Amino acid sequence: MRGAWASLLLLSSAASAWPVDMAEEVPRGAEQVRRVATVEWAESRDPAIVTAEVLPGNTEVLIVGKAPGATQVLLYAEGQFAVWRITVREPGGRAVVASPEPALTAARKACPGLKASLPAQERSLAVHVKDRACRGALRELLRTDAFLARDLHLVFEVAALQDQLGAVTPALTALGLKARYLGAGLVLDGAVTPAAHRQALWALFDAAVGRVALEDRTTRSP
Repeated sequence: MRGAWASLLLLSSAASAWPVDMAEEVPRGAEQVRRVATVEWAESRDPAIVTAEVLPGNTEVLIVGKAPGATQVLLYAEGQFAVWRITVREPGGRAVVASPEPALTAARKACPGLKASLPAQERSLAVHVKDRACRGALRELLRTDAFLARDLHLVFEVAALQDQLGAVTPALTALGLKARYLGAGLVLDGAVTPAAHRQALWALFDAAVGRVALEDRTTRSP
């Protein structure tokens, strides 16, 4: 059975990192269509749980729930990417969501001045990210279901940005890519295969906290 999500998702002007841009539940065996402004490709991290297919016209993504569980879908268009979290549940059931409170408590200790609000309709997180300890604690918090990317207001010190760059550099170097910060923006350079390019974007998503202003200068090699 094919359904359609009503809202329109625009790929943002900044690349996403933890947390995800959107979170949805899909019944096992269901097909749902998500409308977007434009998308070149979409890739599921675990196709055994969810598959993602860009439909003709490049403005719709077909999501199919294969097996109970949760995974992410990465979408790319015009040099930017977004990530969705899709949870597949049994028809008639609901997914169990773990409490974010332990991770939030740890983040408050590591990030003095952190302000968080968790009402279902008005969630927000504001924090000045000063160092590795704060960035690491935030990363664990943002890997939970507590916040979406739109809920965040993060300000980074240079030391925290350099720590973030150091965390992702080994994975990018192994793919033949170089990354550097230009101001607060991350410049990604190099020639890679399409598959390696996707690996690089997953690596950026996994290592980074909050939104990353990405300037994707990569080119595709055979």
